[in-house]
Parts: sequence; structure tokens; C-alpha cells
Amino acid sequence: MAVLLVSFLVLMVLGCPIAFCLLCSGTFYFLANDMALIMVVQRLTEGANTFTLLAVPGFILAGNLMNSGEVTDRIFDFCGKLVGHITGGLGHANILASVVFAGMSGAAIADAGGLGAIELKAMHDAGYDDDFSLAVTGASSLVGPIIPPSVPAVVYGTVASVSIGRLFMAGAVPGAIMAIAMCTMVYIISKKRGYGKEEWCGFSALFHSFKRAFLSLLTVVVILGGILAGIFTPTEAAIIATFYAIFLGFFYRTLTLKKLLAALKEASETTCTVMMIVCGATIFCYILSFERFPQMVANIFLTYVDNKYLALLVINIFLVFVGMFMDSSPSIIILTPVFLPVVTAFGVDPVHFGIIMILNLMIGLLTPPVGMVLYVLSKVSSVPFERICKATVPFIIMFYIILQFITYIPQITLALPTWMYGA
Repeated sequence: MAVLLVSFLVLMVLGCPIAFCLLCSGTFYFLANDMALIMVVQRLTEGANTFTLLAVPGFILAGNLMNSGEVTDRIFDFCGKLVGHITGGLGHANILASVVFAGMSGAAIADAGGLGAIELKAMHDAGYDDDFSLAVTGASSLVGPIIPPSVPAVVYGTVASVSIGRLFMAGAVPGAIMAIAMCTMVYIISKKRGYGKEEWCGFSALFHSFKRAFLSLLTVVVILGGILAGIFTPTEAAIIATFYAIFLGFFYRTLTLKKLLAALKEASETTCTVMMIVCGATIFCYILSFERFPQMVANIFLTYVDNKYLALLVINIFLVFVGMFMDSSPSIIILTPVFLPVVTAFGVDPVHFGIIMILNLMIGLLTPPVGMVLYVLSKVSSVPFERICKATVPFIIMFYIILQFITYIPQITLALPTWMYGA
């Protein structure tokens, strides 16, 4: 275990990509214990050979295609006309568009990198400060992995053997709360800074924008409606979303063959990165299980912590720290087997804990020093990383407050899946 953990930390400090940190430290463990290296290959293939993980490349590609086919432009235009007349209008449109896009891609990076670029340009042209625009865009992108469908929920459901359909529904209410809280924050800051609002466009223009975006908005209905009606599984929904995105791009005549190939290439690169991390984390997780590390952690918790609420507080603090340094996929794969026995021993529902874990790790995407969304926003805007970090502080604090409500009031998370699927 010392070889595993020390080599992993050293490689991270040296700036090695997280996938190779996991893979190399696992290989060092096998070498140190004179174990056959063929087991490394077996665990690698086992990590990728899971049917439910097919949803990951599907939703990633669907998000890229919608950005390339300018589907997101129509969504943002409609959201702008719908809520633009409220103080801080384009900030509200930014959040609403991210909520709609969340129902299509389920990935924060796809939101920040694609739709985010459109939102930033619109807010900049309307006279909003860059730091405020970036903070709103970064914060709104975190809704994607909470509101169904969700790529992290697929990963968690696979590792924890939990119904992905239940996880999807469990994220709906927390995601809505996050969106409402962000809109409230945008309104307060906009009032304080004196940001204006768009002129009311009128019902005629709103209806025209709705017609223009109707097929794009229908994507959410197709995906979630199909899952809830039992027509297809969440994994199949990802493939259907991809084909629907291709249909929309060619129907609108905005998706050329060149853009299609570029979207496929980008999605392939992202998928390879994610799956390399998943495979490396599978090896790491196997070693932790082989050394009975989850049982050790559970015994320590049950020995020294006899209160469910205190246990959740300790786990939240730990996940917050991990989220600052590690991507969500390896964190979920490694830590779920460690903490799930602990929380279930205290009577916490695995679906509820899944949303707690995902929200913790999503907040990490917006938190330095390794906040991935912050780097994406810095890249698309050319604004210094440090300036974006400072601007996001109010939203990070707000998210942590929401996290406490979701952690200690399980009905927020469990009411909808219980109503739809039964106890």
C-alpha cells in the first residue's frame, strides 16, 4: 500500500496525467509484490468492458455535435428572449440554457467549452464584466452532471451497482435548486453592479424563437421521456441523442461533413482520456479491495464515529479536498467502494450518497488548483486563471451551502425517484 500511495502522490506532484499516475502506481504495486503483470492488462480491459459505460462516449459526442451543428445557438437565443428582460437577463439566459443543455450532454466540460463560448460572447457584447460572465458560465456548467442525464451518474451507478435511472431522477430536484440559487445570485450581483436588462421582445418574437429552437428543445423530451417511459435504457439514450444531434445538424444545414469529422475526433479524444482514467482507476480500485482498504476505513469510521451526520460531514470534507485535485471519474471509481460501505452502515441510501458525491466532485471542477472548468474558461476567453478563480468564489460558497441541504435532507434527492420507481 505504501508503494501504491507514495508513487501515486509523487507522480501527481511531478505533473503526470492522472490516468498514468493511476496506471503506473498500480504497476509498481504489482512489481513490488512479485505479481504477474498480465493481471494489469486483465484489469485494464475489465475496467472498459462494461455495457453502461457506453453512455459516456454517446453523451460526449452528442454534446460536441450540438455545439458543432449550432444547435446550442438556437437554445441560447430562445432562453435570452424568454428571461432577458429580467435584471441581469443574459446571466439568467446563461443558466437556463445550461439547464436545457444539461438534459442533452450530461457533461460540464462540454457545456463550458461549447455553449460557454456562445454565452461569454453574448454577455461581453452586452457590456457585462468578463469576470462576472465567466463566473456565471462556469457555475452554470456544473448543473450538467447533476440534472439528468449525467455522465458521472453513469460511472457511479456502474461502480456502486445502483439503478442509473434512479440516479438520473435523484439529480433533477437538486439541479433545479442549484439553478434557482444561481439565478438569485445573478439578480443580486446585477442589481449591485448596475447591469441592465434586455428589452422585452414581445410574444411574437418569443414564439418565433421558440419555433426556431423547438426541435433542439425536443432533445430533452426525447432523451428523458424515452428513459422514463421505459422505451430505452440510459445507455441506449446516449446513442439516440447522438443520432438525433446528427439529424438536427443536417436538418438545420449547419453540420457539414468537416464539422462532423471534427466533432467525432474531439469526442474520440475526450472519450479516450476518460476511459484511460477509468481503466487506471479500476486497477487502483482492485488493489484497494485486495488489501481490504474499504473494510479498514469502514471499521475506523464505525469505531470512532458513531453519528451518521458527523460521518457525512467528514466524508464531505474529504471529497471537497479530493475534488480540488482529481477529476470526477477516477475519484468516483476509487472512493465509492471505500465510502459506500460506511454510509450504508449508517443507513444512508446509495442513490442519495451518489448525488452527494457527484455534487462534491463537480464543485471541485470550479475550485483551484486543478479546477478543469476554470482552465477551459480561461482557454476560450483568454482571461487569466487567477482572475476567474476570484470571480467564482461567491458561487462556490453558495454551492457548498446547497450541498449541506442535499446531504442532510435526503428527501430532496430521494422524493422523485421514490415516487417514480417506488421504494
